[in-house]
Amino acid sequence: MNVNYELYKIFYQVVMNGSISKAASAMYISQPAVSQSIQNLEDKLGGKLLIRTKHGILLTEEGSVLFQYIKTGIEAFQNGENAFLNYMNLDSGSIRIGASATITRHVVMPYLEKFHKLYPKVDIKITNQLTSELVSMLRKGDLDLLVVNLPMKEQKDLKITPICKVHDIFVGNFDYYKKTKGKIAACKLENFPLVTQKEPSNTREFLNHYLESNHLSTKVSNEIVSYSLVMDFVKAGFGIGYATKEFILDDLKDKKLYEIEVTPSVPAREVGIVVLKKNVPNYSALKLMEIMTKK
Repeated sequence: MNVNYELYKIFYQVVMNGSISKAASAMYISQPAVSQSIQNLEDKLGGKLLIRTKHGILLTEEGSVLFQYIKTGIEAFQNGENAFLNYMNLDSGSIRIGASATITRHVVMPYLEKFHKLYPKVDIKITNQLTSELVSMLRKGDLDLLVVNLPMKEQKDLKITPICKVHDIFVGNFDYYKKTKGKIAACKLENFPLVTQKEPSNTREFLNHYLESNHLSTKVSNEIVSYSLVMDFVKAGFGIGYATKEFILDDLKDKKLYEIEVTPSVPAREVGIVVLKKNVPNYSALKLMEIMTKK
């Protein structure tokens, strides 16, 4: 049976994106063209592959079986292309990185500056989202690599490489520093309002684990989506904040924030690079990862 590879590729994109409209957008073609391609593929194969619903598409039983083979084949082609491009120079190309705005600013940027000086013609594309959203985009092929706070839940399809250690601390403005005299036991945290990031986030999950291990409630008085806004709320006196020390060194030096030593201290954690185990990253991404993991 002679079926055009493009039909299989469009079928793959529809399933990976979960809808015909999203696949059309991802491939920069019209929805009718995608629908017609799926119809052509079904006609050639002699069976139904997809069922449209108001929530997207569903695979038929036979469509699901076919998709597993198509997925393996297309990803093998993509890996082959990336392996080939690894032998080419970096006069062009792009890297699609997923990270939070905070990680981008405080961890990724210094590495990107080094990379850009070496390879100024490579385009850098940054997507700021929650880790769960970024992992989904990585699996769909919309990102080449992630840089995230660790630990993250074990996922067998992901390869995680730690690149640096960070230390979480509790901080306050000068009023809260005076109230605590700069040092309190963890059990006393419940006597003060806490300010931290809203769930879900790796940082919040790490804090929750610390609170639970010290038999404290994980309910927080002030939950903020943005890490930078958390620090603004702490400076304004809304409570004791949960922060990553390496990210607020200037504020600590300028005495806009004060570290409040809490006993026991929060264990150190790491920031790491996340890629799909089965994929070969493009050459640009590999060179950046080489810079980021170099000791």
